[in-house]
This record gives sequence, structure tokens and C-alpha cells, in this order.
Amino acid sequence: MTEKFQFEPSEPATLADHYDLVIIGSGGAGLVSALQARELGLHPVVLEKMPTLGGNTIKASSGMNAAETNVQLRQGIVDSFAEFYEETFQGGGRLNDPALLEYFTTHSGQAIDWLRLHGIFLNDLTLTGGMKKKRAHRPESTAPVGAYLINNLLWLLAQVKIPVYTNTRVTELLKDETGKIKGVKVELLGSEKTLKTKAVVLATGGFGASKQLLKRYRPELAEYQTTNQSGATGDGIFLGAEIGAQPIQMELVQIHPTVQQDTEKVFLIGEAVRGEGAILVDQFGERFTDELGTRRVVSQKITALPERSAYLIYDQAVKERVKALAFYEAKGLVLKADTLTKLAAKLELNASALEDTLRQWNTVVETGVDVRFGRTTGMTHKLAQAPYYAIHVAPAVHYTMGGLHIDQKARVLDRNGAVIPGLFAAGEVTGGLHGNNRIGGNSIAETVVFGRQAAQQAAVYLED
Repeated sequence: MTEKFQFEPSEPATLADHYDLVIIGSGGAGLVSALQARELGLHPVVLEKMPTLGGNTIKASSGMNAAETNVQLRQGIVDSFAEFYEETFQGGGRLNDPALLEYFTTHSGQAIDWLRLHGIFLNDLTLTGGMKKKRAHRPESTAPVGAYLINNLLWLLAQVKIPVYTNTRVTELLKDETGKIKGVKVELLGSEKTLKTKAVVLATGGFGASKQLLKRYRPELAEYQTTNQSGATGDGIFLGAEIGAQPIQMELVQIHPTVQQDTEKVFLIGEAVRGEGAILVDQFGERFTDELGTRRVVSQKITALPERSAYLIYDQAVKERVKALAFYEAKGLVLKADTLTKLAAKLELNASALEDTLRQWNTVVETGVDVRFGRTTGMTHKLAQAPYYAIHVAPAVHYTMGGLHIDQKARVLDRNGAVIPGLFAAGEVTGGLHGNNRIGGNSIAETVVFGRQAAQQAAVYLED
């Protein structure tokens, strides 16, 4: 991709009346589906209701989980699909759909290879909570993975001239008398239009920005801040349900533990920060948890504090290993000081307590044993290189594990478990893969693994 590339959405007047495949949503799953579909000889279109492209994917910062990759082997990491499966299964409370999880884990390495074949290189590794090995693949520059992925996918779509329309809302999925998909209704420039198609991929994301659905399924979370972009309102779930698709596990909503909420705009502080050695401290300047526990557990630990918030503490070396931290600093989210004493003063923490906490942490790194909290990962680097930094964080709604019921072939199922012919789905709009807690790095992987699968199975379906 050229550095100066800027994707231009298609002009509304060029929207055709028929497409082989209609893809709803322009996040990772939708763009991957479009590219894979074109490579299989189809003529797809991508429809996005928002004025901008990228969905929630463009906000992702940590990485893309995968096992048994050459990237891992080059760093001396011997991994297995079975370990990836088991850690994800355990992290999800063993509520994950086993068939979906098996397909996901065993195709994750292929997804990394597929991206590499398209010039999208995720050659660096970091660690996310709930994973014992480095599986989160990210750009070698350590730049946030989401924007890197979206920008490169858009460049690739432009090269093969796949039409992508913004401000185009799908209002209805249409079926014929036999129950097969036959088209979609869309609103564009204030008017309604019907597009004919025999196959649709729903890639509309979750409902983390929908007060309506949060109040219905998790009312205690309805007033939480959210990391989601404003378009994540469950549209695909509504569209599917209206023609008989089955939503599942809708009550399973993930809270992300480290979200900066003191500014008008909410910023998620990616797990890679903790994976590269940052620690969490409370109002006394002391650690209170294994920072790389699952998101559910770490969020609970922070919420249990009197202030219901905490501070991420890191040093210059962590900043240099996580490029996203420079972005957070530029946004005014970071406090910085030349010494721990000065940092503690800015945070109104006890300086000697904070200094003791870092001494204890550095001993943990030296010995490899975290007696108090049992942390076993992300313990390679001491926090000893000035200047020192802090970010104030608290939990916020981040991800909705529930969604439309799909099978291994990304086919949407109805309330009787039967396939709705011609309807496919991928990404956060679906339910079942993650159980009750999504592991960091698995959402980007899901968009690529099941985005590809949805397009592949749509191609098979259209051949019949």
C-alpha cells in the first residue's frame, strides 16, 4: 500500500440492481469477505451505513491471535492449535461453541499466511490476557493492528475495483417463497432501493453501542461508557432475526478493564501495554491483580476498588515497544514524569508505596515468580527506564459475545437449527465462538478466519 493512499467510496449513482454477493458492513470481516469473494470469481458489493469505513476493527490496537505460525517459530515459540483451543475455551468459561472454536483455532495460521500473501505482514508478536504464549500477531512497527489491517484491505479492494458504498443502510433482507435469500432493501440518499442477490454476508458488528439492547440483555451495563464506534448497534442481529435467524448468548457482554474515560472521547488502552510489561496500581500505589488475567477477572478486580478505577504504570522501554502509546500521549491521556516520586505527586499517590511496588515488580521479573498474584506472562522486562508514565483507566463495555447463531461454514441458522439458504455471517454479529469472555486478539482473528469462510461458503452455495 502506498503511504498516501486514501480510499474513495463509490458514488451512490453507480449502485447496481444486482450483485453476486452483498456484504453488509465494512469492518475487518466485511472487507476480508469481499476480497476473498472476488478472488473466487464473484462480484461482491460492500454496503456501510456509516459515513466512514472500518467499523470497530479500525480501533483495534493489540494484535491478531494465531497458533502454529512461522512468525512464532522464528521467535522460538512452539505452539499448537490444541493449546490455543484449550486456553480460549477456558478463558470463555467453557461456554464456547466447540465446532466454531475448532475451526477458528485450526485456521488461524492460514489466516496469517493469507494476509501475508496479500502484502499484509504481521511479523511481530505480543501477549494478551488469558494466553500463555505469544500469539497476538501485529505489524513489525508495533503500530495498532486495526487501522493497519483496514487501510491495507481497502487498498486491495481498490486494486480489484470492488464497489464500497457508505451512508447506505440495509433495512430488510428478502427471501423467496422457498426461504432462500433473494435480495436486500437499502436506503441511500433518502430513497429506498432493492438489490437482487442470492447471497448475503452479515458483517455488521455487535451491539456495544446500543443502549436499547444493553438495557434488554444487561441492564446493569446500560450506563457504562463504551469503546465501540457509534454504529455498533446490532443492526445485523435485527436484520437476521426478522427473517427467523436465532440470536444466542445475547446476555454475554464483555467489559474491557483498561479504558481511559477522563476525556470527552473514550480510548481503549490495548492489552499489548500490559503484555509488554505495564502494571496496574490502585489508589495506594500498589498492585492488586494479575494484570494479564482474563478481561472479565481484571475488570472485576478494578470495579471492586473503592474508586472503581486504577492506573497503568509503565516506563520508557514499554513505550518504545508499543507504538500505540505515542498516540495515547498525543491525545493527552498520559501523565509523564522524570522520576517515580514526581509521577506519584502528579497522581496524588504515596511516592514510597509506588517506588516499593516497582521494586517488587522488578524482583518478580528477576525471579520469574509472582508470589502475590500468580502472574506468569509478560514478565520479561523490568520497569526501570525513566521517564515513567501513567494512564488512568476504568472498565467500559467493549464487546458483545452474543449474536446470530452460525455453524462452522458461517451459515446463519434459524430457531430450529436449520440453515437459512444464502445467508452468512462473520465477526461480532455472530455468537458462540467466545463463550462468556473474549480473549484479547481473538476478534481480529475472527474477522479474518470467518470473513474468509463466509465468502468461500457463499461461493460454494452460488455454484449450486
